[in-house]
Amino acid sequence: MSDVRPGRLKVYLGAAPGVGKTYRMLDEGRRRAARGADVVIGFAECHGRPCTEAMLDGLETVGRVSCSYRGGAFEEMDLGAVLDRHPQVAIVDEFAHSNVPGDGRNPKRWQDIETLLDAGIDVVTALNIQHLESLNDVVEKITGVPQHETVPDEVVRRAWQIELVDMPPEGLRRRMAHGNIYAPEKIDAALANYFRPGNLTALRQLALLWTADRVDEALQEYRSQHGIGRVWETRERVVVALTGGPEGDTLVRRAARIADRSAGGDLLAVHVARSDGLAAGVSHASLARQRRLVEDLGGSYHSVVGDDVPTALVEFARAENATQLVLGTSRRGRLARFLTGPGTGETVTELSGDIDVHRVTHERAGRGTLLPSRRRTLSTARLIAGPVAGLVLPVLLTALLAQLRGTLNLTSEALLFLLAVVGVACIGGVASAVIASVTASLLLNYWFIPPIGAFTLDDPNALVALTVFAVVAATVAAVVDRSLRLSRRSARATAEAETMSSLAGSIVRGEATIPALLERTRETFGMESADLVDEPPDAPGVTAVPAGPGAFLALRGRTLSSSERRVLAAFAAHVGSAVERARLAEAAAEVEPVKAADRLRTALLRAVGHDLRTPLAAGWAAVTSLRSRDVAFTEEDRDELLATADESMAKLSRLVDNLLDLSRLEAGALTLDLRPTSLEEVLPPALADVSGVRVADVEDIPAVLADPPLLERVIANLVGNAARHTPPGRTVLVTASALAGRVELRVVDRGPGLPADGRDRLFEPFQRLGDTDNATGLGLGLALARGLTEAMNGTLGPEDTPGGGLTMVVSLPLAAPIVDAEPTEQIAGGP
Repeated sequence: MSDVRPGRLKVYLGAAPGVGKTYRMLDEGRRRAARGADVVIGFAECHGRPCTEAMLDGLETVGRVSCSYRGGAFEEMDLGAVLDRHPQVAIVDEFAHSNVPGDGRNPKRWQDIETLLDAGIDVVTALNIQHLESLNDVVEKITGVPQHETVPDEVVRRAWQIELVDMPPEGLRRRMAHGNIYAPEKIDAALANYFRPGNLTALRQLALLWTADRVDEALQEYRSQHGIGRVWETRERVVVALTGGPEGDTLVRRAARIADRSAGGDLLAVHVARSDGLAAGVSHASLARQRRLVEDLGGSYHSVVGDDVPTALVEFARAENATQLVLGTSRRGRLARFLTGPGTGETVTELSGDIDVHRVTHERAGRGTLLPSRRRTLSTARLIAGPVAGLVLPVLLTALLAQLRGTLNLTSEALLFLLAVVGVACIGGVASAVIASVTASLLLNYWFIPPIGAFTLDDPNALVALTVFAVVAATVAAVVDRSLRLSRRSARATAEAETMSSLAGSIVRGEATIPALLERTRETFGMESADLVDEPPDAPGVTAVPAGPGAFLALRGRTLSSSERRVLAAFAAHVGSAVERARLAEAAAEVEPVKAADRLRTALLRAVGHDLRTPLAAGWAAVTSLRSRDVAFTEEDRDELLATADESMAKLSRLVDNLLDLSRLEAGALTLDLRPTSLEEVLPPALADVSGVRVADVEDIPAVLADPPLLERVIANLVGNAARHTPPGRTVLVTASALAGRVELRVVDRGPGLPADGRDRLFEPFQRLGDTDNATGLGLGLALARGLTEAMNGTLGPEDTPGGGLTMVVSLPLAAPIVDAEPTEQIAGGP
């Protein structure tokens, strides 16, 4: 199968149920079939909608496979039959569906779809935005409904096509009101809860933004593959350049306002760390503060390495398809700009091309240092300007002093020539200083040392002057060279430290995952790609450094300098640490079940030491007394002892049954008999041993799919627990409601309630959270109730009781066929 072309995946993405994903998916299948393609329906869920069911006509449908799980009967896609049929295109609905366990099936339907794709079958599927893994928690915050079926974003992003099925909230609510989505009895509850206009608007925005990001990724990939460097103004992307100076806050806020002018505009802040030096006035504390400001404004912070700051800025902006670039005006004064030439702003403007450049004024503009800050090494311009100045400057000084002949003495004239030599040495180094010293010595000898107009090289004074000029020039040039070397080293160390500080900051902020570190590495060094490989690739344009045992960090792109390789080695060390942490996490995950079992065993032994011994001792004492021949008991005493023995044995039997059931649950060996069960059937025996319980609103509740004896034990445990925490004189309320294809049973107490930090431990075995005595049992009631409920495909969770107390909510599926199983949300309020 290695030579088979992988199939292509198309996903119809919607913001909410009912927007028309399945209809559009089936319509595409019909259109492809009409064009001659071999199309089959692998699985389609029409939810009883006539218009959608009509789209199945004329399309071949692969039969479903029946599955049994815990006593229930279910239907799933027959993956084997679809593979055997091997069509060109398979229509498979409900991308996020969880398969019924058993018979070697994949846990998730998206894994079934990947199997079809690997077999060379094209697949068309449908998905709601709430089922994307990255948006799961966001959707829960918006709707208040947790989503238990999710698909990894990466799986969806790999799709060949993603088509958004969009509908305004008002139109979707009209479809709901007309009965085109849910059954009539569920319309009012749905419109009042999950399908509120605010919920639908927020979900629609999530779908639009996620799709826009996917389109943006595809555009960037296309531009990269085709080498397109021009900016395509598909959306506003504003890049602000930060130097670490005090003006950064002003620039960030200005750039954020520019980005906000366009809906969906992006803000990106970038700082260039130079291996050959950085502009004066850099403050790492300011950079950290500005980074936080950028992130607070919804932007992203980036750090790149570049020897040429203007070029690095423009290349970064082009790589990000930026439309605007925001810079601060120069902090250098006019004299500094005159001496050192155009600064970063002017150069960026010249290189920007079709990127708009904003030069923002600020309070530090023109107040920088006089000395040039961006020229820390002998650039090409200085190497050329030095010798030229060594020849021209002494000649100009000679012409000037000739006009002032008689005004200055020889000593003053010699000092001025010496000053000119020192200036040339500062500009061009040793070679330029030697040229200037020779030129100045000859001109001083010819024009100013008697006899004027002739060379007197045989004069000892002239030789001394020439020697002094040469020594002074060489000394000054050597000092300048040394200071430049030290400055270059210091600047390189500063740049490396700044880059590592940025890396450390990203790790502290939680960006220490391997993909995040690889992306940070690629971005920092301006490379095409960064990957973690087992062996260093032998290919041109690839730089590989060790990243731990058996791992190498491979970067594809430009050739890195030695200083950049040192920084890269530190990045590789962090990546290696992340790999090692991932391995340790996997090992810890394997050990955790063993530790949990050990904790459970310890708790069991501790509980058995008291709770099982107490009823056993009481029953044993009663039986021993009855068997004693030394005491003559009255009938009343005998009946009391027998009652004590019976009560003790019954309590012991319940404790042992709980222990056995819990062990069977954990071993997955509990046998279920799921069948239609009414609450009126199980409530009376469940409440027989508890007084002070009021039952309300359960007469018209439809039957649930459950195991009656197990449901009875769940209710009995919950009611018994509620009764223990309800104050004297108050009653425990049991009520129920039907919603969204499920029945919710609520057991409400008026006790002290439970703090939020205690809910995680509420269902742990062998604890009595909130109990004040040690005679209330093993602490298995709630743990067993949740386990039994989940075994019956239900959920059990706590809620706060309005006015004080705790409400335990049992949610079970309806026994009748569900008209619309999507979405699995709560669409009605509580009791």
